[in-house]
Amino acid sequence: MALGRASQQVDLLDPVSAFCGAALPGNSIFAFLHEHRDTLFPDGMFADLFAAVGRRSVPPSVVAVVMVLQRLEGLSDREAVDRFTFDARWRYAAGVGGWDGAGRAGFAHTVLVDMRERLRRSDRPDRIFEVALAAARNAGLIGRRRVLDSTPLYDAVATMDTITLIRSAIRGLLSVAGPGLTRPLRAVLAGAASGDDYTSTAKPVIDWDDKPAREALVDSRARDGHALLDALDGREDLPEPVAEAMRLLATVLGQDLETGPDGTLRIARKVAADRVISTVDPQARHGHKTNHRGFDGYKGHIALDPDSEIVTATAVTAGNTGDVEPAAGLITDLTDDPNAGPATVYGDAAYGAGEILHRLDRAGIDAKTKVQPPVAPAGKFTKDRFIIDLDQQQVTCPNGTVVPIRPVKDHTRRAGKADFGAACATCPLRAQCTDAKTGRSITIGHHETRLTAARTRQQDPAWQADYRATRPKVERKLAHLMRRRHGGRRARMRGQLRIAADFTLLAAAINLARLATLGLTRTSRGWTLHPT
Repeated sequence: MALGRASQQVDLLDPVSAFCGAALPGNSIFAFLHEHRDTLFPDGMFADLFAAVGRRSVPPSVVAVVMVLQRLEGLSDREAVDRFTFDARWRYAAGVGGWDGAGRAGFAHTVLVDMRERLRRSDRPDRIFEVALAAARNAGLIGRRRVLDSTPLYDAVATMDTITLIRSAIRGLLSVAGPGLTRPLRAVLAGAASGDDYTSTAKPVIDWDDKPAREALVDSRARDGHALLDALDGREDLPEPVAEAMRLLATVLGQDLETGPDGTLRIARKVAADRVISTVDPQARHGHKTNHRGFDGYKGHIALDPDSEIVTATAVTAGNTGDVEPAAGLITDLTDDPNAGPATVYGDAAYGAGEILHRLDRAGIDAKTKVQPPVAPAGKFTKDRFIIDLDQQQVTCPNGTVVPIRPVKDHTRRAGKADFGAACATCPLRAQCTDAKTGRSITIGHHETRLTAARTRQQDPAWQADYRATRPKVERKLAHLMRRRHGGRRARMRGQLRIAADFTLLAAAINLARLATLGLTRTSRGWTLHPT
């Protein structure tokens, strides 16, 4: 398909353009896109997505406008095309005019599917986000302060129980096996004791209140899975889809099952740390936003400029990923150019880890991320009641006992440990300090100095006032992103890459709406809020 180009001729007598131009406020997203569509999304910006010859596509500039408005209003593809066809504001924003001229009446909803896939496979999948951010930078709206936060993104599939996971993984392997593999695999199942041919998605009919029947069902289907894996073990000519289905089946079998004393495979009384929850979306995970609030799916992460309230970076991770892991990628625009001036990063206690403080300190960035105060069970003495002297490599307890710090090698979090041991047996403060039979011990982290300094710094009233005035802005921005359930809080598609692209497009749409509200416009000297 070849690149289609939008008409550059404006019909001054077009009734839709005349009506919307008079009725819409100047800072509406529709007026902003109408005025600057060709500058933001010129058709040539998408030339790499299309062939040199062929049938002309719907002009990408028009499709880009529809995609932006679709994400703002949380619409499905069919609903978005319907809105473009019949809503005068959408037609005005896309620059196609009314229905009685040469303007496009509409297009198939699959055009949106095709455009997303073309963008995903390209070298610049997030170009719509990039051009919106570039316009904000050009207008001087992006400073050197960032606020980080994350929010749950619920997956678009049903969470599966163990038996459904096993059967679904087996069915997935059978579905991708070609004719040469299907026959031997089916022969393996035909000789199995389960008698399940795996053609139905429904659960086998058993008495689910009968524990032995449930255990027998799990055991038989798990043995079917192992038999299929054994039949394919050692094959070097397997296509990649088959190898991927084998890995998924092996993961499902290994994460939930254990062998009992009688040799029967049973559901383990544990939860795997990285448990696959669906074979339809194997990258989704169980996550926890708080100790009491769980979800299934992914996490969306953003970095926000708190002054302009423009989202400067996004990321999507599995639901069980901590907020520290993607933090470095969210602030690369600050760390890549340390000579651009002072920079500050804000974040809640999820970003108060020593690794983040170390990275920010090394980049010369002021860290205004909260660090959790030390805690101890049952109101016992917390860690900050002990004097930790890293220069002398010793720790002094509240009773004045001094013990050396013993180094801990090859540990990801601990650099040392101080054991008070026998000194606690006769200590008059023991009841206030520990109930452990071996006495109190203090662990020393790799970033102990930074964490202690951060806890001290955040007690400053000026620090607290700046934090309270700045960090809540990211909460409001996340509320803007999540206000539509479809495509906001609830993912519209499956797979981390596609969800990440959709989340970035949502951020681009919110940014463009923000730029419209701020009154951004284009002059001969570039983007500005106050043209002269």
